[in-house]
Amino acid sequence: MIVTAELRKLTEQKMLKSIDALKHDLAKIRTGRAHTGILDHVQVDYYGSMVPITQVANVTLIDSRTIGVQPWEKPLVAKVEKAIRDADLGLNPATQGDVIRVPMPMLTEERRRELIKVVKQEGENAKVAVRNQRRDANAYLKEALKKKEASEDDERRIQDEIQKLTDRFVVEIDKLLGDKEKDLLAV
Repeated sequence: MIVTAELRKLTEQKMLKSIDALKHDLAKIRTGRAHTGILDHVQVDYYGSMVPITQVANVTLIDSRTIGVQPWEKPLVAKVEKAIRDADLGLNPATQGDVIRVPMPMLTEERRRELIKVVKQEGENAKVAVRNQRRDANAYLKEALKKKEASEDDERRIQDEIQKLTDRFVVEIDKLLGDKEKDLLAV
């Protein structure tokens, strides 16, 4: 049974994974500005198998509101354009030769408010995940105390450290949410 510093380290790693998952989820929520991460989860039919768009095309920024996608093979242009259109991102790609231009539409005020609600929900999910890590660590400590594998002083000290970790990660989540809200509200 692992106790003390190992438990703290393990809990911190799990909390970091929750933060990374939140960052990944927030990156999918688009603001008015273009960024290549929006297309990360778009899958393209490449000779019968579905692959990420980044494995069949060069994805770059043309300007602050336009993404450029250049498939590596000419026959893929139509398939990549269709995959972007069907990805339910609200994007309308346009082909110019062998380059697909993906302009980012302006967000309406109403849509911005809806996206902020989504961002807050993602943040709350991340906070719940971090608190669940704290709960699991504390339950593990109580079990170690019952089995006499940890002293009461150790248990109290580690619980305090885990609480500090939880507080730190909740503050980081709030900061990420605040940054994303600012991005969404920027016109």
